[in-house]
Amino acid sequence: MTDHAHFSYLHAMADKPYAYLYPPPAGVARENGRYVAQRCPVADLRRAGATSLDVEGFRLIEHHSQMADFLDTRELTDTYYRECAMLARALTGARLAMVFDHLVRQREPDRPALGFGREGAAPAAVGRVHNDYTEASGRRRLERQCRGMDAGDYTGRFAIVNLWRPLVDEVRDTPLAVCDARSVRATERVAADIHYPQRSGEIYLHTYSPAHRWYYAPRMGRHEVLAFKSYDSATDVARFTPHAAFDEPDIPEGTPPRRSIEVRLLLIY
Repeated sequence: MTDHAHFSYLHAMADKPYAYLYPPPAGVARENGRYVAQRCPVADLRRAGATSLDVEGFRLIEHHSQMADFLDTRELTDTYYRECAMLARALTGARLAMVFDHLVRQREPDRPALGFGREGAAPAAVGRVHNDYTEASGRRRLERQCRGMDAGDYTGRFAIVNLWRPLVDEVRDTPLAVCDARSVRATERVAADIHYPQRSGEIYLHTYSPAHRWYYAPRMGRHEVLAFKSYDSATDVARFTPHAAFDEPDIPEGTPPRRSIEVRLLLIY
């Protein structure tokens, strides 16, 4: 394990950042942001005491899945989505929990510099300090997910939570770290456009502050889940949780590249 890690922060800029996660149109740069690697203290989440989704923005949970094959799409939607919805409701007390997305990621074997995780053929680890939703895109997700439902079903508090699970016996390569939401100021969040082949989205990138408090769980295993908040409409709780992968130094020769699955859920209270 390590007590420091390098995290890739956005350098302050006047224009709105953007990035294309596929070859951009002719004459357009793939991205317009500049990123700076900052060496930050990173604490052992297992020694941090109890954390909460509504206070720090994250929580580590032991959770045994009944899944046999995480690459089987039908088994994922039939079994794992149900498991994740039940877990999210138990963690938060939400009335409804709807899985709307999942992604299996694997660190590239040759370990190139960490970027947005979509430069290659398959999703990889994301090294940029980011949060998956902004104030605007979080509300758009609610509208998209609840289209066709009775408006009375979702007029109150709602949130988006990520559940991140390793798909290797022990994560030694490229773990995921989360930043205490209380240590991040609103002025350090920067809305950025992310362009995919079929759609565009908006996320928060972050500028650096020495006040940021980073955590990770060394050697996370298959029976553990890192839950963290990506959005919350309530304003008196943790609303956004910056996170990023980092390359842990001095991993043993032959360590398998990290593989993981992340599931995103919309919660309605």
